[in-house]
Amino acid sequence: MEVAEGARDSLISKIPSSPLTVDHSLSITHIKPKIVELCKDLFNHWSNLDDSHFSVETVSGGITNLLLKVSVREDDGKNESMTVRLYGPNTEYVINRERELQAIQYLSAAGFGAKLLGVFGNGMVQSFIDARTLTPSDMKNPKLAAEIAKQLRKFHQVEIPGSKEPQVWNDVLKFFKNASTLQFDDGEKKIKYETISFQEVHNEIIELKELTDRLNAPVVFAHNDLLSGNLMLNEDKEKLYFIDFEYGSYNYRGFDIGNHFNEYAGYDCDYNLYPSKDEQFHFFRHYLDSDQPNEVSDKDLEALYVETSSYMLASHLYWALWALIQAKMSPIDFDYIRYFFMRYNEYKKQKENYFSLAKSYLSKPELEERFS
Repeated sequence: MEVAEGARDSLISKIPSSPLTVDHSLSITHIKPKIVELCKDLFNHWSNLDDSHFSVETVSGGITNLLLKVSVREDDGKNESMTVRLYGPNTEYVINRERELQAIQYLSAAGFGAKLLGVFGNGMVQSFIDARTLTPSDMKNPKLAAEIAKQLRKFHQVEIPGSKEPQVWNDVLKFFKNASTLQFDDGEKKIKYETISFQEVHNEIIELKELTDRLNAPVVFAHNDLLSGNLMLNEDKEKLYFIDFEYGSYNYRGFDIGNHFNEYAGYDCDYNLYPSKDEQFHFFRHYLDSDQPNEVSDKDLEALYVETSSYMLASHLYWALWALIQAKMSPIDFDYIRYFFMRYNEYKKQKENYFSLAKSYLSKPELEERFS
């Protein structure tokens, strides 16, 4: 509700807002009247419509939010559709909603995502995107990978007002602080949680931060959560959409790309699906120069490969710690503790290889001179 109230005084003051909240855990049957009430409160021109003019269906039940498609039959027979996103309970522990609301407007103006139509106590209403959500296997399709790379470059060029300080290490350390002091009532979770060495995790964070700091990676406004569920494709129009900017912030370019590559593995964390070096170079070529991808130099490809591989490791630490907080806070039926171990174990498995790669790259004479 604080976000909805703050909206009136911020850049989104022209966006309708409501203090109403909708219980995320209700069944679709019980949620519909609440959604109808919300729509009538937000949009005055629908306030006198009979409830039968509204239909509500689930679009997605991810591991953070609930997405609903709301269709409205107006008196003139015209149909309007929109998306209502209900924030997952306690997501304020890991998401800066104020930052998200500000970014949405600038990203929408630049052609990304859905248009923001309204905000309410625990969610937002956006225009409906007529497209299908991608699957992890879609992201390996060379044509789609090239388009994602091209659009990500454009996304990274959008200017969002405010601090341009990269957030990954601020967020990781904040997550660490919260994750390392949790108390679990559930006996099974408690036993698994107590096997974690947070001193070890902290040492890994500091060591990786010191390494990545030496890369001087470009800072861009990053999506930070470019998994298949946040990519949509209208195949008739051959149009790709990026959605859900709740984790968006200024960040290192390599983090956004490395995080995207990690998401090839899906929620099941099948890292056999992680893109090969050739697949990554295909992506890099279209990211660096979509008009002439084959003209990108080997030097630029190698530099982006090292940067991405290093921040890919940071992505594992980020989401591993995030998962521990969710294990305590989220009511969604997902094994977040298991997810922590899958991400952290993959980090440890890949660490030596990619630390060696980065250190070898940084020790080249021309780079030592440049970074000294």
